[in-house]
Amino acid sequence: MKVVILCGGKGSRMREITDDVPKPLAMIGNKPILWHIMKIYAHYGFNDFILLLGYKGDKIKEYFMDYAWKNHNFVLNSGTGQYELLEQPEQWKITFIDTGFETMTGGRIKKAQPYIEGDSFMLTYGDGLANIDINKLVDYHKQSGRIATVTGVPRISQYGTMVAENGIVQIFQEKSQTEGIINGGFFVFNRKVFDYLENDSSCILEQEPLRKLTEARQLSIYLHDGFWTAMDTYKDILTVNEMWESDHCKWKVW
Repeated sequence: MKVVILCGGKGSRMREITDDVPKPLAMIGNKPILWHIMKIYAHYGFNDFILLLGYKGDKIKEYFMDYAWKNHNFVLNSGTGQYELLEQPEQWKITFIDTGFETMTGGRIKKAQPYIEGDSFMLTYGDGLANIDINKLVDYHKQSGRIATVTGVPRISQYGTMVAENGIVQIFQEKSQTEGIINGGFFVFNRKVFDYLENDSSCILEQEPLRKLTEARQLSIYLHDGFWTAMDTYKDILTVNEMWESDHCKWKVW
């Protein structure tokens, strides 16, 4: 089953990094976010990726074209220019698709349609990490019998909350209060989802397509209550780097 990753956004809230590289190449430790996401899927045996490129997509192509020799020890024959890796690299098959600089999420996914083989595929964003069990997610999707499955994660309030009555606090709750379930990415789709996507650069997956799937009762939700984070700002990148350096990187399932 192919894994499609949305890699085309501008990352406008992360200008400290994205003026130079696309957000999926923001570094966690010495590897980009995208590498960490791919390692999660590869841990569960999914090594066939489609990267939907847009903003600075050439940087992502360059990273993977140079990946083997930059990240592994090797022996170089200077006479022929050939080199032999001394370590086994990741066995990833990667399809790179330029989907347009301004194309929205739904439009980008629609452009992947010709490259999808089989009845189903997975999709995620290029800025989210989780210790999600991908095999359980796929099994849940198959059992649901629906066209689409989205991973739902609890939204936790960043502030303590209080319940008051007649000017007196009745309940005081710290930051652990759950405010609801939000879209955590990590989708599984039947290829019928393409019927819900317009071949239009303005098509946004999270708007009309998912609403129509919901109305048709074709969107199931897989609840993940483990670790999950999305990196929207430079501060988020600093936070996950601190986790990585302190070896508290809960998304590291490999």
